[in-house]
Amino acid sequence: MSRARSPLAAAGFLTLALLAAAAVSQEPKKAAPVPKKDPQQAVEPKSAPGEGQKFLAKFVGDWAVAKKFYPRDGGEPRATKGTCKQEMTHGGRFLRSEFEFEADAGKSTGTGVIGFEPETGLFTSTWIDSRQTQMSFRKSREKFAGEKIELFGAVLGAEPTARKSKTVTTLEDEGKKIVHRQYSIGTDGMERLMMELVLTKQAK
Repeated sequence: MSRARSPLAAAGFLTLALLAAAAVSQEPKKAAPVPKKDPQQAVEPKSAPGEGQKFLAKFVGDWAVAKKFYPRDGGEPRATKGTCKQEMTHGGRFLRSEFEFEADAGKSTGTGVIGFEPETGLFTSTWIDSRQTQMSFRKSREKFAGEKIELFGAVLGAEPTARKSKTVTTLEDEGKKIVHRQYSIGTDGMERLMMELVLTKQAK
């Protein structure tokens, strides 16, 4: 049979336990890690998404596309069907759109990217496709008012012969439909409808 511990032994164990706890509590606390400096911040300061990104986020999803191209001679518009997948990228700062169309001439694809600058209230977009090896640039001229995106054709450098154009994009039917229209602007300032895209949101 084991003998019960004496009161003196129990007190000794209690003292050791208290000394160990005191030693642990007196250990110096580790300092919080110092955040690393971003040397790029001085040249290219970070910016957070704004109201324009909230509007663009409503375009995210899979869409069925009905495309109409209006000939310059005023003939019947040519209709084409396609699909589009849209998603926000780079921390919710840009909307990327991937289009695919099936036509008599075969399949064609296109990629659009549009962003919003909270500091200026303006949108900027780029477009590339499988038809040409050129890039298209557009930028808004007036601050975003929350209802539509209106962009005008832009060029890198001074090209007086560049074609003038405008696009207007609206969100309709409680976010279930996007209507995108592209206009050509003549030398007299008159606008002619060139193309219309009607995107209908697909169920998940």
